Amino acid sequence: MDNKLSEEEIYAEARKRVEEKKGFFIHLIVYAAVNVFLIIIWAVTIPGGYPWFIWPLIGWGIGLVLHCLSVFVFQRRTGWEQRELEKEVQRIKREQG
Repeated sequence: MDNKLSEEEIYAEARKRVEEKKGFFIHLIVYAAVNVFLIIIWAVTIPGGYPWFIWPLIGWGIGLVLHCLSVFVFQRRTGWEQRELEKEVQRIKREQG
């Protein structure tokens, strides 16, 4: 099998990466908005009390960091993943005719 991607496959891969980045930024905005809202609730209801908002902030923050890593750091395909993708493409082409 040829390891080079066609123009169509390159475009599809680029589109997928852009969608993943967009998903991360949406996640980041929702994280910030919800956590600001939780901090406001804490400040209005029990100012100076136990900062309970820190637990969802930390827990969700860990998830956000992992999402960031998966999108921006570990986005490269492994050789195995590339071979499997090519197999699936060939299988789909055979099924279609």
